[in-house]
Amino acid sequence: MNGDDEDFGPEMPPDDDEDRFFGGGLSKEESQIIDYVDDADDGRNVDKIDAGWLRKTALHFEKRISKNAELRSKFENEPQKFIGSEADLDTDIKSLSVLAEHPELYPEFVRLGCVDRLIGLLAHENTDIAIDTIEIISELTDEDVGGDEGEVVMLLNAMLEADLLALLVSNLGRLNEDDESDRSGVYHALSVIENISLRVATATRVSQDRGILDWLLQRLQRTESSTTQNRQYVAEILAILSQASANCRSQLIKLDVVDVLLQLVAVYRRRDPERGGDEEEYVENLFEAVTCLVDEADGKDKFVEAEGVELCLLMLKEGKMSKAPALRLLEHASTGSSAFNVCCKIVESGGLKTTFSLFAKTRDHRLSSHLIVIFASMLRVLPGDSAERIRTLAKFVEKDYAKVGKLVELRRHYSLRVKLAEQQNAEERKLASEQDAPDREIEWLSRRLDAGLFTLQTIDVVLAWLMVEDKGARSRVAEVLAQEDLPLSVIKATLTEQMENLDTSQQHAQDLKDMLETLVDFLR
Repeated sequence: MNGDDEDFGPEMPPDDDEDRFFGGGLSKEESQIIDYVDDADDGRNVDKIDAGWLRKTALHFEKRISKNAELRSKFENEPQKFIGSEADLDTDIKSLSVLAEHPELYPEFVRLGCVDRLIGLLAHENTDIAIDTIEIISELTDEDVGGDEGEVVMLLNAMLEADLLALLVSNLGRLNEDDESDRSGVYHALSVIENISLRVATATRVSQDRGILDWLLQRLQRTESSTTQNRQYVAEILAILSQASANCRSQLIKLDVVDVLLQLVAVYRRRDPERGGDEEEYVENLFEAVTCLVDEADGKDKFVEAEGVELCLLMLKEGKMSKAPALRLLEHASTGSSAFNVCCKIVESGGLKTTFSLFAKTRDHRLSSHLIVIFASMLRVLPGDSAERIRTLAKFVEKDYAKVGKLVELRRHYSLRVKLAEQQNAEERKLASEQDAPDREIEWLSRRLDAGLFTLQTIDVVLAWLMVEDKGARSRVAEVLAQEDLPLSVIKATLTEQMENLDTSQQHAQDLKDMLETLVDFLR
């Protein structure tokens, strides 16, 4: 789930619909010739795809549906008398795929009532018809459909109003994944759910649909000898929903999804998933989903209740592949104004020894960055006279302020990287015109952030807290900085810049600004 340019969803399953309706009666080539002749008679083989073509197609589509329903009702126990109309209907369903290349026709498609008829086919007695309908819906709503995104959202909303989600749940309940065709149908149904979840305007509809969520969670927890493509896809959809909005996260948290996800990742405490396959991506999506959920206050509470802190600490000690995502999860859980219980639980569970030992030993700057954020949050959240805060401060003091020394060393590393980025920015500013400069400010800030500006700022926040609360720490920081001819005021300068660039329209940003102002005042 990383990278904006990556395609969402697992690889497409193999097609399984060849000769499904014709058995041994007609060859595929013969049936295609007959279809072409029929289409020519209907006037549908035309080069111009426009509103006129769509009206003719809609009328023909309605006739196909009505004819098939009539024959099915009339010859209920004689399938050979309606199977031909079924094949014709299936062909018409598949022919709608051309609409995905003309999303400008979606509003007309909705106005003509085609959406209701198409969605209605999800309830068709023939699961092959339902599966092909699901596949067409997936194509029409795919993220890669061009044109105006509003047209796709309009189509999706019309489909949702036609009871799309309930009919998808009904189909997911009747499809048997032991059968290849049904397994492909489940995949395409998940693709439709993904397409809805990827749009902020419609994602909430999925998160509020108990039927869909219950099925997703049951499918996710189904025991498998090896992780299948569809199980991985379910994990990916939950990760997408967890990122979609606070409302979506709230709905998932209420269903105890945090506990479910923690139980599933616990399997990988000591065992790594198979590299390069569905299982590895499955585990990554599980961690991504639960990491997003613990950003919410309710998610943090559920995380503590489900013993998430203890699990993460075990993974830090015993895990291999799971170590980095577990530390990132712990970081998200321990930050924010509502992180008090998580920070206390870290101390109560022996987490100070685990996290500070890892900080002292690791050469992985990615791990160090996560740990520094955790330390900064604990110093901010834990009350000044609490036993938990005193124990945290003691870890920085022990071994002659060795951890403080490492913090300053890391500060040197990130400060150099940020300075190089600033030098490059300065050169580009000289060449940029007055008109271009404002537009490029975001690019220049992004370069500084990529160089490690956030980590540098967080290090200085930790150092500021230590300098304010411990004279020995202040002396050690001053000593190490002096080796580079740097005064203590460089830390104050970092905090001041961070404070001045905050957007205080959000309460959490205002709270951060108040904290930074307090630290700056103490450093004077």
